[in-house]
Amino acid sequence: MMFGNGKSAEERRREKERKKRGSRKYGQSRYKHSHGGVVSCCCGGTAFAVLAGCILYAYVMRGNTAGIVGGIMLIPCVLAVIGVVTSVKGLRERERNYITCRIGLPVSGVVLLLFCAIFIGGIG
Repeated sequence: MMFGNGKSAEERRREKERKKRGSRKYGQSRYKHSHGGVVSCCCGGTAFAVLAGCILYAYVMRGNTAGIVGGIMLIPCVLAVIGVVTSVKGLRERERNYITCRIGLPVSGVVLLLFCAIFIGGIG
C-alpha cells in the first residue's frame, strides 16, 4: 500500500496546473493582494479610527483633554506615515493585485492632512 492518494508525480503536476489555471479567462491565475497594500490599509484604517476617537473624546470632554489627546495623537501620525511608505513599497511588488495599495495610500494621506490641519489649527 502506497502513501498518499496513489497519484504519480506527473498526475499531481497536471492537476496543480489545472487548478492554477482555474476558472480565469485565458488560463491566467488570480493575483494575490500586495502585502504592503494590506499593511497600508490596516495602518490607514487604524490611524483614522484613533484620530476619530481622539476628536470624539475631545468633543465629549469639551476640550479639557489637552495632554491626553495630544499624546495619543502621535499614534495616528506615525501609523499614517507607515501606511504611506508601505503602500508605495507595495506598488513595487511584482504580479500582485494593487487595489489595497491604491486604497491605503489615500486613506493614510487624508489622515496625515487631517493631523496637520488640527496641529496647525491648534497653534494658531
